Amino acid sequence: MTVKLSPYLNMEGNVKAAIQFYEQAIDAKVLSIITYGDMPDIPNTFTDDQKDLVAHANLQVGETELMFSDVPDGSTVEKGKQVTICITTNDVAKSKRFFENLQQDGIVNTPFAAQPFSPGFGDVTDKFGVTFQINTEL
Repeated sequence: MTVKLSPYLNMEGNVKAAIQFYEQAIDAKVLSIITYGDMPDIPNTFTDDQKDLVAHANLQVGETELMFSDVPDGSTVEKGKQVTICITTNDVAKSKRFFENLQQDGIVNTPFAAQPFSPGFGDVTDKFGVTFQINTEL
């Protein structure tokens, strides 16, 4: 069973430019990029510009992963959510336990559930104001 922590950067429509910058600046290597248009069941209210935004990207920087996402609706990123911490496991039960522990006296932003990209994912801000994305690898 593995557990790893990764910084997750939430941006306002400029993830692709940031990726290009980090590839040059810190030798980042793109592991994956998924746009909102690539996701199944994308709402038909999404414009072509919104579908082109990055829903999730992983970059390898040395021994660490750096993750990114664009805000899908063009709004600003809420203070305290520009950088979150992604906890990734390969065990749904462990991920769910982490999520439930962190939500005590905190705020659930996205309930823990299966998603198209993960068998168990949730987003929670703990009682100290730190936001965690709990992700289970496929």
